[in-house]
Amino acid sequence: MGNLYRFVEPVLLFLLKKKGRSYGYELAAELREYALTDASIEAAALYKTLRQLEQNGCVSSEWDVTGKGPAKRVYCLTPHGEDHLVEWITVLDHVARSMTRFVRAAGKQSRDESEHTPPTLLYRTERRTAKTA
Repeated sequence: MGNLYRFVEPVLLFLLKKKGRSYGYELAAELREYALTDASIEAAALYKTLRQLEQNGCVSSEWDVTGKGPAKRVYCLTPHGEDHLVEWITVLDHVARSMTRFVRAAGKQSRDESEHTPPTLLYRTERRTAKTA
């Protein structure tokens, strides 16, 4: 189904807009709440996406050396990143509308077919499906 990790990008952009500045581990903790897919996102994919966003000028980062412990990279959304988020919102809105149309049409088709299919045929189809599952 294509690259599901690509759908991490708009969520990261959104979280950075919402939070202002954030560490990668904070973004990872909130990623599931807004995820656009049920697939789990590995930390390596998260950081790879952040690096790509930085290379594309959508995100900037710097090392935070304050506080105790090792230095941590903190990420910020750039103006270009805000524009890119708007583009993503437009694309995802279109996809959501298209998916809704499809689900409605496919659901209606399935309901119509089951209303016109004799019960014995439905039973045989269900049994065959259960055996192959």
